[in-house]
Amino acid sequence: MTAPTASVAPSPALTPRRRPTTPSQIARKALLLAGLMAISALTAFPVLVVAIAAFTPEAQINDWPPRLLPDSFTLANFTDLAQRLPIGRQMWNSFVFAAAVTVLALIFNSLAAYALARIDFRGNGLVLTVLIATMMIPFQALLIPIYQMVASLGWVNTLWGLVVPRAADVAGIFLLRQFFVTLPRDLDSAARIDGAGELRVFWSIILPNAKPALLTMALFHFVNNWNDLLWPLIMTNDSAHRPLTAGLTLLTGSATGAAPYGVVMAGSLLAIVPLVVMYLLVQRRFIEGVAMSGLK
Repeated sequence: MTAPTASVAPSPALTPRRRPTTPSQIARKALLLAGLMAISALTAFPVLVVAIAAFTPEAQINDWPPRLLPDSFTLANFTDLAQRLPIGRQMWNSFVFAAAVTVLALIFNSLAAYALARIDFRGNGLVLTVLIATMMIPFQALLIPIYQMVASLGWVNTLWGLVVPRAADVAGIFLLRQFFVTLPRDLDSAARIDGAGELRVFWSIILPNAKPALLTMALFHFVNNWNDLLWPLIMTNDSAHRPLTAGLTLLTGSATGAAPYGVVMAGSLLAIVPLVVMYLLVQRRFIEGVAMSGLK
């Protein structure tokens, strides 16, 4: 019969000790925290000004010297905004425009990125180089040809004219391609051995493993198109078909020459809230997608 073996307590000399925090390390952490707080405050300050100005009476917005906080707050700016613009219709237009472009971009960009990242075909590198080179062409240089093409189809002042030219973009293809490259190719090989085709591999293997990148691209597209001003302003010519950002420009051209800043700030605040809510919903996945897509 074997005698029980006595347990040996670890020697205190072998136990790792936590190094004490030095005053210089504490000072560096404090400076880092103070710097981050200062940067955060500077970033959030314009949003704070918009929020306060939206509830400030119009008579106090132009006071000199300017004040951050008014004597009283009011909802008159939102009431005036609803009287000047079809605000509900324009917010709906913004949502439909941004959401439709986002969905189409997810479909077309992911298909193109899959072909460039997972399919070895002749000219793969050349196609990727040409696509990246097109990113150096400013959108303003292509605005007139795209408008003429859309106008020839009779899509001016329609949802089709707003959405279709934005259905795919090189930046989204490149972001997804960089993410798809990081996925192990053994997943594709195992699926093909089981008899899966390219679409099956794309739908069942690649997309489920690319949720962080897809959510990141979706957030980018939704925010960029929700905030877009130039394209909706050119493609629409009446307030009923314009998104909110383009509709707010109608407030700055009043006959008196003085823009109703309180009303404009009220509309800007309404335009900010959906974006903040969407970011909060996908914040964790958004950070993960950027970190894993080579965009750090």
